[in-house]
Amino acid sequence: MRVIAGKYGGRKLVSFKADHIRPTTDRVKETIFNKLQFDIEESDILDLFSGTGSLAIESLSRGASFVQAVESSGKSVSIINSNKKLLGIGEELKVTNLDVFKYLKKCDRAFDIILVDPPFTKKIAHEALIAIDQSEAIKPGTEIFIESTSQEKVEEVYEKIKRKSHKSYGDKFLSQYICG
Repeated sequence: MRVIAGKYGGRKLVSFKADHIRPTTDRVKETIFNKLQFDIEESDILDLFSGTGSLAIESLSRGASFVQAVESSGKSVSIINSNKKLLGIGEELKVTNLDVFKYLKKCDRAFDIILVDPPFTKKIAHEALIAIDQSEAIKPGTEIFIESTSQEKVEEVYEKIKRKSHKSYGDKFLSQYICG
């Protein structure tokens, strides 16, 4: 696993053995960051179900000013912290070891971009979008990218967010939403 572009571009992240993680593929990662290329600079990003921290680190590498990573697995938090140390990343990446749904209920700040890669085995993309839609993590203009499987339900419109794009990548879908 590596950082694709930016400040840390080409750097390898720590290797790991963990059955609970399925990292975002480079193809999907490139799509997300190509869509964000003009929006990521100086942005505040929320990375939910952060896993190894790959999306969080890619965001910082491409110019985000701050990333909040939220992950419930202690093993994953350890991997993220190892990657932070490996790359010399400081307070611009904050890692919170907490259930994403609990975090969203108590969140008291809005982000510019939210990256969501829920565990495919749980099929909770729809529930994650509802929780984001009802949280203080969004504001007008917040962009949300979420990965899901073809078997998962994701609506085109929620109360505050609306889907801009929805594309298949093999057995995965990548949907982009905007808070309006």
